[in-house]
Amino acid sequence: MKEGGRKQGAMSPCAACKLLRRRCAQDCTFAPYFPADEPHKFASVHKVFGASNVNKMLQELPEHQRSDAVSSMVYEANARVRDPVYGCVGAISSLQQQVDGLQTQLALAQAEVVHIRMRQVSTSSDQHKPVRAASNSSSENLSPSSRLAKSLFAMDMVVDQPNMGESLWSC
Repeated sequence: MKEGGRKQGAMSPCAACKLLRRRCAQDCTFAPYFPADEPHKFASVHKVFGASNVNKMLQELPEHQRSDAVSSMVYEANARVRDPVYGCVGAISSLQQQVDGLQTQLALAQAEVVHIRMRQVSTSSDQHKPVRAASNSSSENLSPSSRLAKSLFAMDMVVDQPNMGESLWSC
């Protein structure tokens, strides 16, 4: 059974104290967040931020926020190890480019669907074209394909409206 990053009975130092080669005190700031069985967590955080800075950050925070802060530091440190220049921003930028590309593909697919529907309706309306008397109404003077294009455009706008104004950063 573990408690605070140490095994009961034997005093095994936390990952931070083990890496720093120091004695792990009972009130070690790092022990609850960097257990001995996860040395890579502290190693990457130490490499990017330094043990002294991590210690200062943890001591400045209330205890209920420290776990989240450590998770953030570990994530940022791992991102910095993979991409020393951009870190997390590089990962976010890459994901944003993927989203942009997928949105473009989706728009093209939707346009293709509309085009196919227009062709299908156009060919079916040409086969079943009723003969009408002349009328003065402007909407009745439109060709069937023009009326279809208007109705499809209106339908397309209704379908896309829920996503209008929605931020890509919202969860």
